[in-house]
Amino acid sequence: MKSFNVNLSKSNSSTWWYRIIIPEDVSEYFLSQKVKRVICTINNKLEFQCGLLPAGNGLICISINKKIRTTLKLSLGDELNVTLKKDKSTYGLPMPDEMLELLSQDALANKMFHNLTPGKQRSLLHMIGSAKTSSTRIKRSVGIVRHIKSNNGKVNFVTLREDIKNTSSLF
Repeated sequence: MKSFNVNLSKSNSSTWWYRIIIPEDVSEYFLSQKVKRVICTINNKLEFQCGLLPAGNGLICISINKKIRTTLKLSLGDELNVTLKKDKSTYGLPMPDEMLELLSQDALANKMFHNLTPGKQRSLLHMIGSAKTSSTRIKRSVGIVRHIKSNNGKVNFVTLREDIKNTSSLF
């Protein structure tokens, strides 16, 4: 576990706008252990799972989205107390109960899901977990499982949204 103080900065990249630049000694500590996923705590108030991202010029950063900034009332330049520790979770995000239940009932879907890359698994879990209600998480889980199975264990994110939408009409 490593702690440091840093100012919230803005990226020139179109991929994300706000970020925390990780001090070189801290990034070297995690990268030397081949750690790419961490649990970040900001100002001892908010803990979240995230990845260590290249920021160019050998720098490593963590992106800070609008939800985090709003929750903590952060503005550009604010000084932050940051604590990072290795994320030891299986997926890098919580497995929603709704998806866990489906995968426990369907061995083929479970196998296909676990054959996906960790990044695709996280993307799908984020898609499910970001829903506010259990009924929406169920619909998304069912749509994702049906999509994976109908595409021989592959994910096409363009058609996945349509498949989830079509699944929603079944409920």
